[in-house]
Amino acid sequence: MATTKWGIDTAHSEISFRVKHMMISNVTGWFESFTADAETENDDFTAAKINFSADTTSINTRNEARDNHLRSPEFFASEEFPKMTFTATSYEKNGSADSYTLKGDLTIRDVTKPVTFAVEFGGVATDPWGNLRAGFEINGEINRTDYGLTWNAVTEAGGIVVSDAVKIHSHVELIKQG
Repeated sequence: MATTKWGIDTAHSEISFRVKHMMISNVTGWFESFTADAETENDDFTAAKINFSADTTSINTRNEARDNHLRSPEFFASEEFPKMTFTATSYEKNGSADSYTLKGDLTIRDVTKPVTFAVEFGGVATDPWGNLRAGFEINGEINRTDYGLTWNAVTEAGGIVVSDAVKIHSHVELIKQG
């Protein structure tokens, strides 16, 4: 079987997250600088080798003070740990034609933990310039404290400021290389 290499189209992809703030609302953010590649057998993504990396200094929540805090040692410690990475260990089809489970190892601040994401495969299409593209919607949840992102504060009423649970929601478009 032929090996096919895929690269991420960052102009048509988004790596975002959402976390509860004060347990009454959500803060949404994303990483503006990221890379990803995949290696498949032909155009079938089952058993694909997938690698992802995001620049933690590129975090954007539309609030400069909060973004700087997230880059600080109390969260990502971006000077010491400028990248977070994901390496897939399996990509398996579920019951329906477009439903998959993606498992792999997520590393943040040099802490690596296994994670599982639900994937909706959008399909494969050829763009007007002859490039083959594949689309994915990826969802999951991690516990930020598992990775050493432990800063928090308590409100007057005893509630916490930042939830430990972080929801990941990404749209990814890959382009067949070569």
